[in-house]
Amino acid sequence: MNTLINTALVVGGGFSGMAAALQLAKLGIAVELVEMDPSWQNYRAGISLSGAMLRALKTLGILEAFMEVGHASDGIDILEADDAFVCRLETPRAAGDGVPGGGAVMRPVLARLLADAIFRAGVEVRIGCTYKSMQPADDGVVVELTDGSRRRYDLVVAADGVESTIREALFPKAPRPRFLGQGTWRAVLPRPAELERTTLWVGPHFKAGLDPVSRDRMYVFFNQNRDPLETIAPEQFGPIFQGLLAGCPSPRLRRLAGQLDGGASIIYKPIEVLLMPPPWHAGRVVLIGDAAHATTPHLASGACMGIEDAIVLADEIGRAATVEAALDAYQARRWERCRLIVENSARLGEIEMHGGDRRAHAQIMQKSFMALAEPI
Repeated sequence: MNTLINTALVVGGGFSGMAAALQLAKLGIAVELVEMDPSWQNYRAGISLSGAMLRALKTLGILEAFMEVGHASDGIDILEADDAFVCRLETPRAAGDGVPGGGAVMRPVLARLLADAIFRAGVEVRIGCTYKSMQPADDGVVVELTDGSRRRYDLVVAADGVESTIREALFPKAPRPRFLGQGTWRAVLPRPAELERTTLWVGPHFKAGLDPVSRDRMYVFFNQNRDPLETIAPEQFGPIFQGLLAGCPSPRLRRLAGQLDGGASIIYKPIEVLLMPPPWHAGRVVLIGDAAHATTPHLASGACMGIEDAIVLADEIGRAATVEAALDAYQARRWERCRLIVENSARLGEIEMHGGDRRAHAQIMQKSFMALAEPI
């Protein structure tokens, strides 16, 4: 049982924040989590999961529940733009021999699994609330919240995302998120019986993919080169995504264009990247997840990196002699792994944008998957 700290505040109720709250609560720490979104909702899109992510879910104690509501499989099929088979990438079984090497699930479904777990662990959650100010005090942090309360905590975990205001306050010279030059389109559609695993189409200047998220649903995505200054009105999402799929050489992708007529929820997000150089902590405040290292979706590892941060942070808090030593050890264990994934993911995007070597693209993916399978 932990005796290093007694109280912790987690700012941000996304995957990283909930994972941190859960793992710290397991140590016997009194954990509060604040989330500024009063609806505490996750956007309705699928999320691809690596074998390392399934291992992380196992550590959190929710893998079995995920297997009931999501999808898990081995391998990733790579196709040419015209549906010709290229290769099947190996996805190592990082979670153990009995667990496939990857999978996918709807983001709101995964969020619910995590929320249920933190409530069972006794985490106090306040939604529609976030931090207003914080000051170091007596080996802790005094935090004023937007609901008017003011409390002292032994540790504050900043899981407030790529636009982290805590990062900006602690490190005014920290880098800003950088738009990569691509945007990604997503929609959820009925899953055809023949779709058994993640399937990617890699052609000149684009990448598309299908990923089963449950027994009867899949999500389709399309990475498109975009002007960073261009804005897209939401009413144009449907026609643009339909046009992208309809213009694909692949007959399989073209057939999906018509299914977007039925009111499918379509999401567009610009692809951004951020890698915060060390340090990731100042005093008793520590950055995790996208607040420290926002990666692109090309290796399906953004959420995984954030949840791993939470696991490692709690691990070090549970065994270190001092809080400073725990935070230093957390950063040391996470830096190189997160740097590799952020940089390799961005490199994949550059290859796609500029019509680069598709063999190199596949090799980077395979080497990255093998690296992800390594212990954290």
